[in-house]
Amino acid sequence: MRFISGDKEAIFQQLHTAVVDEAQIETELAVKRIVADVRENGDEALKRLTSQFDGVTLTDFRVPQSDLDEALQHVEADFIQALEQAKENILSYHQKQKQSGFVDTEKRGVMRGQLVRPLETAGIYVPGGTAAYPSSVLMNILPAKIAGVPRIIMVTPPGADGLNPYILAAAKIAGADEVYQVGGAQAIAALAFGTASIPKVDKIVGPGNMFVALAKREVFGIVDIDMIAGPSEVVVVADATANPRFVAADLLSQAEHDKLARAILITTSEPFGQAVASEVEKQLRTLPREEIARASIANFGQVIVADSIEAAFEIMNDIAPEHLEIQLENPMDYLSYVKNAGSVFLGAYASEPLGDYFAGPNHVLPTSGTARFFSPLGVADFCKRTSFISYTKDALEKEKDAIVLLAEKEGLTAHARAIQIRFEEEN
Repeated sequence: MRFISGDKEAIFQQLHTAVVDEAQIETELAVKRIVADVRENGDEALKRLTSQFDGVTLTDFRVPQSDLDEALQHVEADFIQALEQAKENILSYHQKQKQSGFVDTEKRGVMRGQLVRPLETAGIYVPGGTAAYPSSVLMNILPAKIAGVPRIIMVTPPGADGLNPYILAAAKIAGADEVYQVGGAQAIAALAFGTASIPKVDKIVGPGNMFVALAKREVFGIVDIDMIAGPSEVVVVADATANPRFVAADLLSQAEHDKLARAILITTSEPFGQAVASEVEKQLRTLPREEIARASIANFGQVIVADSIEAAFEIMNDIAPEHLEIQLENPMDYLSYVKNAGSVFLGAYASEPLGDYFAGPNHVLPTSGTARFFSPLGVADFCKRTSFISYTKDALEKEKDAIVLLAEKEGLTAHARAIQIRFEEEN
């Protein structure tokens, strides 16, 4: 792991060193070609691209409901039980996020209000590739269900041996209305534009690799998206009172996601940082995904030694991490220090995987510093708000001069006229 120390300004300078990512530039161009291909050629492009990227020849993208039912019979009973328990926690948390409309009638003759309505269709992307994530199925579908979205369409990449039964079982438990076996940028394009087989949706959510993230950016505005997600990341703020074994294990829980994942420790104690780094190396050797985790730690693993707890949190807020763990004595005392983080884990026993799988808050979180302005996925992401207004003639008459003045100052005479005409005698 790379050690960084010094005052805040010196640390910020090292963290903000820009690197031109030639691979991303090439990927952006490839994604643009894929999206354009699917938009123009529909299912024919999907079949060709699925064969090219997934090595699978498909004649039908729709996964029958019978396959979802069958998957429930092929996975372990304790896995089903674990999913049901996680589902209960996710539902209980997200139910508290439901929003209601309102009507304001405080002024005589004036009614103002807001409607809250669910989206008509939502597209859920569930990754495949180096790991399959049944937990993402629950985290993406269940908030949409609570919001009342009537048609939830899930896409997931096919494999040479068929679809992952754990993914299909999770889709059944979560309540996906339709499932299609297509992945990558081509799946995002299909959801955005629609094809003969796959319907166009209103919003696309769910994590994925760089191709998926860039495709979501490419189609944003044609459809809505949740966010543009980058590699997974965790920042642990800890001092010498924390357990180095726990901290190392939590850093590696992110590093094993992929080679671009970031695992960062911010501490006020360099000896503690050294202890964590040694423990990371020790635990790395026992991981089945050692190659991935080791590359992540080698390239993006950092131990930042700050000169105070206050400086540690300023550095953390500048990073704006996806996951933040606070492993300090009395961690609740420091919650007010947090300005920018996707999800916060307080104390030694709130390990980040607790949020990934089970506690209830959503694990689809802003990455790459976007926690400065993005939020975790939630029920509101599957709703839209519509305002409404009603004025009586008497109420409008009281306000008409102010409205006309504002319209005229903006040079919009027809706007002013639309108000004035209501109080003129007809010729």
